[in-house]
Amino acid sequence: MRIVEISEELKPADVNRILARAEQSIESVMQDVRTLIEEVRIDGENAIVRQIESFDGVKSPVLRVSSQQIQQALDEIDNQLREAMSEAIERLRKTSSDSMPKSVTTKFGDSSTVMQRYMPVDSVAVYAPGGKAVYPSSVIMNVVPAQVAGVGRIGLFSPAQQNGLPATEVLAAAALLGVNEVYSIGGVGAVAAAAYGIPSLSLEPFRMFTGPGNIFLAAAKRALRGMIGIDSEAGPTEIMILADESAKASHVAADLLSQAEHDENAACVLVTNSIDFAEKVNQELEVRMPSTLNSTRARISLDGPQSLILVVHSEESMIAAANEYAAEHLSLQTSDNSAFAAKITNAGALFIGSYSPVSLGDYMAGSNHVLPTGGQGKHSSGLNVLSFLRAQQVIDYSRPDLMELEQKVLSFSNSEGLPAHGEAITARRDD
Repeated sequence: MRIVEISEELKPADVNRILARAEQSIESVMQDVRTLIEEVRIDGENAIVRQIESFDGVKSPVLRVSSQQIQQALDEIDNQLREAMSEAIERLRKTSSDSMPKSVTTKFGDSSTVMQRYMPVDSVAVYAPGGKAVYPSSVIMNVVPAQVAGVGRIGLFSPAQQNGLPATEVLAAAALLGVNEVYSIGGVGAVAAAAYGIPSLSLEPFRMFTGPGNIFLAAAKRALRGMIGIDSEAGPTEIMILADESAKASHVAADLLSQAEHDENAACVLVTNSIDFAEKVNQELEVRMPSTLNSTRARISLDGPQSLILVVHSEESMIAAANEYAAEHLSLQTSDNSAFAAKITNAGALFIGSYSPVSLGDYMAGSNHVLPTGGQGKHSSGLNVLSFLRAQQVIDYSRPDLMELEQKVLSFSNSEGLPAHGEAITARRDD
């Protein structure tokens, strides 16, 4: 990885200049994506079949997977993977349940109340990618918080493999979760089908679509947002590690490789205050690179403009880099991780210490791996139970408490030139 050393204190503008994001222009593919969406809206199942053959090379997809096929996939996976998925589900279900918000009621006057309650969305389509890798973990990360939130209908979309079905591991995860509505549809077609529905498949429209995917899926989510709710427009995966000389270079190198193998555009950034440590990490990467399965992909990622080792000369600059970059995954491997964590405001998820690697969060930590990318951590959260809930306010006032506020409401309505607002109160005066 290239090393950039900065002697002055970092400012936000410096961070944005030095830490370039992987180029991914959603607008560059939007015209093609809109055409594909319109094909699905007009021609439904036929358009879906054409798109699967064109983009996935599958001629006879099983568009709607049967319950028997879902269960068969569970029977085909090995027991070790089944046990791992079951424990991942259990851990995420526990943290999701503990995160459920409670309804709150506030009392005014003698008997009037305003209650805030949380209602789940009616239905959610979740997505598990199936291109360079298959992701049963994404099924778990999307479905579990939706189930805990109380979503009544959950459907799974995942690209067809050469046998016409989603990957066996993806179907097995669906079986463990009790998801029986599964479609072998990927990419743009999945979002369009979820938004418009496909009557010939008895596929009713969904209220929401969640899950990560490539640039075309992100563009489709942007194009159909409003018709269907979405979680976020996910970009390439990101990891930033803040480390000093107390960290183990072998651990840091392994963590960088764990994300670099995702995609050639994966962003892998190390921020350290030691040039010696930076060079040790590079040495470890060269030792590990030849033996890792996805070494070609990982090397392209680590050599790309979006990846680098940034050497600064103060802890304040390390923190400034982290907060401005707002990485999807932020790993802290320093001599005082608690002090660093207290100053971090922007990140999708924080991984504290040498024994909380990002890959643990990808699968088994009990956290969710669907996280904001591209700096969205400055204003957005990762997927969680709240993603599937809507806060509703329930207002219940008595006549005496309403009349007590009459003149104040009239003051507001008259000042805004909306007198009928106030008259709606006055009309109840003589009841």
